[in-house]
Amino acid sequence: MTRYSATSELAMRYFQVPVDETFDPPRYNVAPGTDLEAFRAGHETPAAFQPMFWGFRPKRVEDGPRPINARAEKVPTSPYFRSAFARRRCIVLADGWYEWRKTNDGKQPYYITLAEDASQDVLMMAGIWEPTADGGACCAIITEPASERLAHIHDRKPLVLDAECRWDWLDPDRTEREAIRAGTVRLNPDTLIYHPVSTRVNRPSEDDPGLIEAIT
Repeated sequence: MTRYSATSELAMRYFQVPVDETFDPPRYNVAPGTDLEAFRAGHETPAAFQPMFWGFRPKRVEDGPRPINARAEKVPTSPYFRSAFARRRCIVLADGWYEWRKTNDGKQPYYITLAEDASQDVLMMAGIWEPTADGGACCAIITEPASERLAHIHDRKPLVLDAECRWDWLDPDRTEREAIRAGTVRLNPDTLIYHPVSTRVNRPSEDDPGLIEAIT
């Protein structure tokens, strides 16, 4: 995943939430097990900024797995995820993400991002979150079957929201599965573009703009 657009600017533009500029430095290789820049419903406001550890675990579970993704087909009913899906949904901002295509020579990474003429200038990935014992939060990104446009790269993709539905997605009063589904509007997959990139992205220590440049 990448997030190189300034979080503080995006926060004001889309959520009217002030965010310190210390969260603005670009990230070109955001790896699981690190913090994501995310937004959740506020206690007294529609949205609040919350750095979230990328690896979900319900607070009631002392020693369990920390999945980074939650399948859309199961997240409403899974005992591990369903409470968060009903009451603690979040949005993770990203400029793009990486997927790996299986080839005869190994896995080839691709970078997927918004086209220049897209209706929004940032990806809003749907997620679920959970408070942690230290006062922070952890999260997982919801995934779904890939669209026909992307299926030749990988069979799954993040659930990316159309920005128009961001308030409905965060709304804590929407707790029923059908109400949540009715308020979920997916980003048009035709607004996404992709290209192959260097296998340097396989190393979490690599983090520079060259990672998202197309290779031939």
